Amino acid sequence: MTDTERNAEQLRAQPGDPRGIQTMRAMDNFRIAGRPVRTELVRAYALVKKACARVNGELGFLGADRAAAIEAVCDEIAEGTHDRWFTVDALQGGAGTSTNMNVNEVIAHLASARLGQAGSVEPLRDVNLHQSTNDTYPTALKLCAALRLAQAAKAAEALQGAYQKKETEFASIVAVGRTEMQSAVPMTLGAIFSSFAEAAGRDRWRIFKCEERIRTVNLGGTAVGTGLAAPRDYIFRATDELRRISGVRLARGENLVDQTANADAFAEVAGILSAFAANLEKQASDIRFLSHTGEIRLPALQAGSSIMPGKINPVVCEAVIQAGMKARSLCALVAEAASRGTLQINEFLPLIADSLLEAIDLAERSAEALAAHVALIAANPSVCAELVRRDRMIVTAFLPDLGYAAAEKLLAEFDAARETDGALEIRSFLESRLGAEAVKQKISPSSLSELGYRRNQ
Repeated sequence: MTDTERNAEQLRAQPGDPRGIQTMRAMDNFRIAGRPVRTELVRAYALVKKACARVNGELGFLGADRAAAIEAVCDEIAEGTHDRWFTVDALQGGAGTSTNMNVNEVIAHLASARLGQAGSVEPLRDVNLHQSTNDTYPTALKLCAALRLAQAAKAAEALQGAYQKKETEFASIVAVGRTEMQSAVPMTLGAIFSSFAEAAGRDRWRIFKCEERIRTVNLGGTAVGTGLAAPRDYIFRATDELRRISGVRLARGENLVDQTANADAFAEVAGILSAFAANLEKQASDIRFLSHTGEIRLPALQAGSSIMPGKINPVVCEAVIQAGMKARSLCALVAEAASRGTLQINEFLPLIADSLLEAIDLAERSAEALAAHVALIAANPSVCAELVRRDRMIVTAFLPDLGYAAAEKLLAEFDAARETDGALEIRSFLESRLGAEAVKQKISPSSLSELGYRRNQ
């Protein structure tokens, strides 16, 4: 008896442990990531096994008692009851075979316990009937990703809503617009937040539409997508049953060889997630900058320093930026792994699964954290007004009336006047030259919120 077989015997000696020899071999062989396959993938896999057992039972390939026992155990796994028994390392060879075998063995053992003297359930003969890792694993991953993406879309929607509230709240506050980290032209603080809201809205829509790219599955294609060793009527019913069970709009691919050989759908979804993460990073960075200038106040969540009393740091923004960087790196890994598949299978689906699902988690949780943070942001109208009063670039608002040359001349006169009066502000200077009412109208929130200017008829 080998060491692995002895380990399996020891496992069997532990009351209630449903793992078997293939799981133990995989645990011995793969100790790389140092953590097991993600539980949400295992739970989705259970739904795949349930759909296959039901179809096999209805078609008479699997006895009614065995099919019912398998389905009942799959329901328990999908609910998280048996998470502790799925212990294979996240990074494994074999395109996910070890995960499939872990699932098969646990289901078989627990289903056998349900049947008792009425019969036994075998991992390959019954649980894996008419299946291969090569069709069940990517199907489970697509199902899992579709469910997770729906949650990420909701997080993006909540973030969009948080920004829209601030857009309305800050609509009447004039602030300094900036390009290339330098003052540009005046605009409203609400308009700044409107750009965040629009980006979050695009992310919400893109992620929601991801389902269309990831809902085509190869269930029934078995080893290479030809359906070898699976009956035709089973192939045509398996995906329909999984769609009913999961509530996800899955569809059987027209070309299962293609769906088995190519993982580009995961790379496409990763690209959309990468854009989401990039937007989150950019928004968090901009909010951090506006906090630095004093135009907005971030909620004081925790002490910012162990030595500097009263220091408050933009910690949520910093966490979101870090999460965004990691998510985008994981998305790049997904694309790289998708490109490394060979001929009829992608051997690197475990890396794709681990990276894609973690990227979804990071993006979703970052959006949730940022939305909660944004809801507590307050404006500093006095700081905004002071920065506008001192910003030389507000002269740009008068270009339609003055022209570029005259505006440039005014700025030169202002700079000269500042040589003798260092406290002179550009706004008061313009009021003295152009009139207080004209300046007030040009720098008003309503004027700055209009698209362009109205010509006199």
